[in-house]
Amino acid sequence: MDIRDIRKQFPILDQQVNGKKLVYLDSAATSQKPIRVIEILEKYYREYNSNVHRGVHSLGTKATDGYEGAREKVRKFINAKSTEEIIFTRGTTTALNTVAMSYGRENLTAGDEIVITYMEHHSNIIPWQQVAKKTGATLKYLPLQEDGSISLEEARKTITSNTKIVSIMYISNVLGVINPIKELSKIAHENGAIMVVDGAQATPHMKVDVQDLDCDFFAFSAHKMCGPTGIGVLYGKKTHLENMEPVEFGGEMIDFVQLQESTWKELPWKFEAGTPIIAGAIGLGAAIDFLEEIGLDNIDAHDQKLAKYASERLSEIEGLTIYGPKERTGLVTFTIDDVHPHDVATVLDADGIAVRAGHHCAQPLMKWLKVSATARASFYLYNTEEDIDLLVQGLIKTKEYFSNVF
Repeated sequence: MDIRDIRKQFPILDQQVNGKKLVYLDSAATSQKPIRVIEILEKYYREYNSNVHRGVHSLGTKATDGYEGAREKVRKFINAKSTEEIIFTRGTTTALNTVAMSYGRENLTAGDEIVITYMEHHSNIIPWQQVAKKTGATLKYLPLQEDGSISLEEARKTITSNTKIVSIMYISNVLGVINPIKELSKIAHENGAIMVVDGAQATPHMKVDVQDLDCDFFAFSAHKMCGPTGIGVLYGKKTHLENMEPVEFGGEMIDFVQLQESTWKELPWKFEAGTPIIAGAIGLGAAIDFLEEIGLDNIDAHDQKLAKYASERLSEIEGLTIYGPKERTGLVTFTIDDVHPHDVATVLDADGIAVRAGHHCAQPLMKWLKVSATARASFYLYNTEEDIDLLVQGLIKTKEYFSNVF
């Protein structure tokens, strides 16, 4: 894995920001895109822009082949049994909402329990809050250990025979912790519950095998894994999807429409109402090709190495607090004494260093950490140890600047 060759494939990195070399450390929010993804999007719009499935002309056939070909690439990428289990969505949020609004509303009643954790992204909290209100189910939170990790012992206590849904992120977008999804799936199933996984942060960084995890649903987004924005995936076991009702209705997902009632197409199309995200799916397919050529194991090792190096270097800065366990991947979240994270991000940006500051769509976790906001540096396959060294220099400069101001 030659980082220099990889970086050459990301044109956005070859620029200056505020007169300084761009150091992009915000891939947990969205990754940058390689040339091949940018070019295939342009090629679609230039050469075979057309709607899919409905037409028999040549452009429509080529567009359909590209769209459905991307579905097969996704199937292989996460090792689903069938393309019928691969639903294209607008992103992870839409995918999780689909599970909550379709499966959750129909299968939960008063007294049932939904189990999530304090570390969840808002997109894996709010839909379950809404479903709980509608059905009378109870939303329970799995306690975290002192370092923010999950204890399987606590999971066995929290997940009971009353639990019907367990929905947990694979990798935390704040703590970088990798959660034991396979073991949690087993505990959920032993209690008669289904396992829903927010895979937004995991899928870009490591191999995902939904059959090995034995999860019932798995959601992720293309834009965090070198693909376009506006396209994501919901994987669901066929037995669940067949029994679920769509949450959007209209063209493309219908079979027959009569005056008073209609019938739906078979899987996966019954969940894809309207003109689908054609270019996005084709771009996601190109991103998958790119990642698989590099190798997910190589990316995983690289990201964990950078996270370890960043943790060590940032720990050298007095007054800086790092949140989360020692074993992490892809990111480091931190605060500096007496400096607001937004101020940290602003000063770093002046030096061309892009980090994220705020609550990271995880306000319950911020409350659990007893902070209002944090700064986060997140890494991907195009980042280097030099990027982290520049981050450290920038943080030292930030600390010195505010110590002199106040």
